[in-house]
Amino acid sequence: MFTWEGAVLAAAVVAFPLVYRSARSALDGVDPNIENAARTMGASEIRIFLRITLPLAFRGILSGTMLAFARAMGEFGATLMVAGNIPGKTQTLSLAVYTAVQAGNDALANRLVLLVSAVCVIILVVAGKLLKPKI
Repeated sequence: MFTWEGAVLAAAVVAFPLVYRSARSALDGVDPNIENAARTMGASEIRIFLRITLPLAFRGILSGTMLAFARAMGEFGATLMVAGNIPGKTQTLSLAVYTAVQAGNDALANRLVLLVSAVCVIILVVAGKLLKPKI
C-alpha cells in the first residue's frame, strides 16, 4: 500500500472492466465460420487466434483499451485510497490537480489540466489513425 505499484493496481482494477467488456464484444463478433474454415485447412488454434481472431477483433480491443486509459488517467478515489497522495511517490496527475486546487495554485492546476488534455488528445489521434478503416 502507498506505493506506485498500488497506484497502478488501483487504476487497473477500475479500468479493467472497460477493456474486458469491449474485448469480449469484439471477440464474440468474430464470425466462427472464418475460424472453422481455417481449422479445416489445418491451422492450429494459436495460429487461428493470432492470424484471424485477433486481427478481426483488434479495433474493439483497442477501443476498450483507449477507454480504460482515459478512465485510468482521471482515476481519483481508488488511487487515493490505495496509494495515497504522496508527492513524488504516488501522486498521479489527477491527484496533483486536486492538490494544486486545494493549495490555491490555480496556475499549476491549469498547466496540469492542459498536460492531461494534451496527452489524451495525442492518444486519441494515434488511436484514430490505428482504427481508420482500411479500404
